Amino acid sequence: MTLLRRDLLALPLLAAPAIARAQAFPSRPVRIVVPYPAGGGVDVMARALADRLPALWGQPVTVDNRGGGATIPGVDHVARSPADGHVLLLTSDASITSNPHFYRDMPSDPIRDLAPVTLLTDVHQMIVAHPSLAATSLALLVEAARAAPGRISYGSYGPGSQPHLAFEGLKAEARIDLLHVPYRGLAPALQAAIAGEVQLTLAGAGIAGPHLSAGRLRALAIGRDERLASLPDVPTLREAGFPDIDPRTWFGLFAPSATPPAVIRAIQQAVARVMADPEFDQRFVGGRGMTGYANSPEAFAEFIRQDLEAKGRLIRISGARVE
Repeated sequence: MTLLRRDLLALPLLAAPAIARAQAFPSRPVRIVVPYPAGGGVDVMARALADRLPALWGQPVTVDNRGGGATIPGVDHVARSPADGHVLLLTSDASITSNPHFYRDMPSDPIRDLAPVTLLTDVHQMIVAHPSLAATSLALLVEAARAAPGRISYGSYGPGSQPHLAFEGLKAEARIDLLHVPYRGLAPALQAAIAGEVQLTLAGAGIAGPHLSAGRLRALAIGRDERLASLPDVPTLREAGFPDIDPRTWFGLFAPSATPPAVIRAIQQAVARVMADPEFDQRFVGGRGMTGYANSPEAFAEFIRQDLEAKGRLIRISGARVE
């Protein structure tokens, strides 16, 4: 028997432990940790998956909201959990590719201590303005800001948040002065823009859509490679002349870093089945103006590597700091 033939015959034996671990998963209820309060976009996605995965797994799936602390405590909880796939993390890019640039003493390193499972969605952020702001484009916004330094304000959900990065990046690139007004979350910042307390903010296309239709907000640009089919008149940030200020926002699923690859693959495949359902896509992904992925762990890991670099560049451009 040749060496190659002998090695091929041995492959099933070598793979057996990993296959057995995947087949044994899940052996008890699964918990999805969301490091944000209930009610936000990450939480909605987690609960949508938790409603559908039990049909594939034969085990309950619950959502555990652990908000606060810039998502760091929730991330650390999952990083220190048993690495068997029964405790997962569903979070946004802020936890994974922004926080490492802002916080040097985190208890866990999200890049080292978490295993990427799958990218779920790309949340296309839009720069939106209150209708009282005369500017109907980013170019006109820059002109208005130069004419009235510090008089135009934007709402964010705190230092290091996506609106903070985007508008501080715009300030640096266009050499203008905008007033930063932080709020305690996306919803308050959006409501402030709708009420005219601030003139600008950043919001996902799905969330902003109804307010655009009702005339409560005006879209100036969107962070996408191409224009959104449902909003064909809204240019991309690249078209508007600011390709480097897009704080690409995404949701992803993670496990503790030592989780067996076969278990991670089994989780990814189950999630992909759920997200491939047209009804699920309409209700929670495409119908909300997002792009769905459910890609492989390897592809997600490469995506994270690229986004970590991109976030670093944007943070340097913006000069953003956290207190």
